[in-house]
Parts: sequence; C-alpha cells; structure tokens
Amino acid sequence: MGMIGGGLGAFIGEVHRIASRMDGHIELVCGAFSSNAEKSKASGESLYLPADRVYDNYEQMIIAESKLPEDVRMDFVSIVTPNHMHYAPAKMAIEYGFHVVCDKPMCFSLEEALDLQRVVNDSGLIFALTHNYTAYPMVKEAKHRIENGDLGAIRKVVVEYPQGWLSTALEQSNQKQAAWRTDPKRSGKAGAIGDIGTHAANLAEYMSGLRMEKIYADVNILVEGRLLDDDSNILIKYENGATGTLIASQISAGEENNLRIRIYGEKGSIEWSQMEPNSLIMRWLDQSTQIVRTGVGDLSEEAMAHTRLPAGHPEGYLEAFANIYRNVAKCIQARLKNETVHPLFKDYPDVNEGVRGMLFIDKVIKSGKLDDKWVEL
Repeated sequence: MGMIGGGLGAFIGEVHRIASRMDGHIELVCGAFSSNAEKSKASGESLYLPADRVYDNYEQMIIAESKLPEDVRMDFVSIVTPNHMHYAPAKMAIEYGFHVVCDKPMCFSLEEALDLQRVVNDSGLIFALTHNYTAYPMVKEAKHRIENGDLGAIRKVVVEYPQGWLSTALEQSNQKQAAWRTDPKRSGKAGAIGDIGTHAANLAEYMSGLRMEKIYADVNILVEGRLLDDDSNILIKYENGATGTLIASQISAGEENNLRIRIYGEKGSIEWSQMEPNSLIMRWLDQSTQIVRTGVGDLSEEAMAHTRLPAGHPEGYLEAFANIYRNVAKCIQARLKNETVHPLFKDYPDVNEGVRGMLFIDKVIKSGKLDDKWVEL
C-alpha cells in the first residue's frame, strides 16, 4: 500500500494505517504524506520507510511507483486527504493502473464524482470507499435479516448522527480537523452533511436495502460566523414507499459519536448503535424483545466473516475499518494470483456508493435552499 496524506498530526491517516495492517495482508511501502515536502519526509521517517519511497507529492509518487518492478511497487493507494484532494490523486492512480481506497465523501463535488465513476468503471480496477460503519458484524447481521424478510416489508427508517464537538466556533482556534471541515474551499458545499450525514445516509441504504427517492431538508448553520452547515433534519421517501428521517448534527452538545439507526417493518423492528456496536436489538409485535450479540448464537455467514474476536470483546471502529481493508486485500490478492475470491470479501463500499453520497450532499444542500423543498434523488 502507498498512502497519500495522513502525515504527522493527522487523525484519520493513522486510523487507516492501523486498520490496513491488522490482518497481516497489507504492508505500507511508500507515501506522499503531506503537501509540504519536508513534512512528508519527516512522516515517512517516523514510519520507518526508506527515504527513496517517501515522496514530495502524490504525482511524483504515482509516476515513480509505476516505473518499479511489479513485485516491488505499491499495489494500491490509500487516499486520506481532505475532501478537495480526493479526486485528482484517485483519478491519476487509476489511470496509472493502481487500485484505490479512498476516505469519504468521495470527492469535492458531484461533477468530480461522476467523472471518477467513469474512470473507475472504464479501468476495471478496484475502488473502495471507507464507509466503515457498514463493516461492523452486527450491521452485516441486520442487513442479512432484513434481506431474509424477518421484519417483513420495510416501512420506516430512522437514522441519526449527533455529535457535539462543533458546538462552538472551534475552527477559529486553528484546530486542524475543525478548520478544514468547515472550510468550503476544502470540504465542499457541505459541512456536517458531508462529514457525518453521508455516513448516516449510506448506512440507511446499506442496511435497509432501499434507495432514497426523495428528500425534504432543513439545513442550518447555528454557530455564528460558520460558513457551512452544522445541523440538519431531513425527511426521506424510499423507493418502496417507506418513509424515513435523518438527523446530522455537530452542535448537539454533550454527544460524542452517537450514530444510531432503527428500521421498522411489518412484523417488527431492528436497532443498532455505533456506541454499543456488539448488540443488535430486535423488537416484535407478538413476542419479547430480542438482543442479538456479536459472536453469540446462530449468526449469518456475513456477520461471522466480519467478526474477529470471541464473544464479549468489543468490535469497534478500527476493526470495522480493517474489515474493508481486509476485503479489498483479498480481492487484490485474487487478481494477482488469477484466482476467484469468495463473494463475502467483495462486500465493501465502491465507487457507485461514492456517487450516491455526493448526490445526497448535492440534493440536501439544494433542498435546504428551496421554499418547495421536496427534491428527487
């Protein structure tokens, strides 16, 4: 693996590095870790990489790596930069024949996303997007049970993602994570909607198996002087007629990272919370509430394939990221060996889900500015 971004002081870069090496399939061999050449070199040195595999910029890295022997050069690149620096390196990597793993949202704009989708589809290469919440074992279990018809026809999807860390104008103190996420030049047209709303939307579509058809968005900026949204409330119509709501808020004081989803069917409902990830709550019309636990009982093949630890040991954020990296690694290895990969390992968010995320951002922001707010996706 090569890495673009994620240098010294970055939060998400180390998350990706830990996750990628968790299963022993992936080795970090090179990187362009910062737009600042000296910082990139210092970052590479801290990671014990040879100096000649630490590059000043991503263009230099992709070109240089493409000239190395196949058994030496990187097999894929992980892109962990702010949003405005996803499209160009991803497109260049694909054009030079490298697979890509990219942080979300996929691009700066919907136009970039559609072009990148075209490039990826034309290439036939692997492109994975790290919507990590879909990779938890109990999310896989919930998706399986819904697909299996356990809840009957789905009628309502309620997903909420409240955080409180941007309840004040943190970006004005030069806090790095706050600064770029609230900057339209680096984040794009959306703040909280792009940062966490896309996670909520992706999880809702993935778990329910339904696509959103229409949205009605109330989009707000509640911290004075902020340039991008920090709180939104969205009504949703799904393709089968189901209704839904989505809340994405970063000014919910006291909340940590409380992503929670409830899906209601004709026969019962299912609930999962990111802050209690080992438990899946199932409620029924005609029987007692059931709590399903990771690693306990007769779970689906999908859930077991993404479970790493014995029952009672929390499977968390890093392990979910690692599940995506493991699946991508299995698919790349199969290609290198000209083998067929097990279908379970093809389960990772791809370029098409990336486009869905950018479409969601685009339409939410559009709806938020309209008086007649219903907007088709």
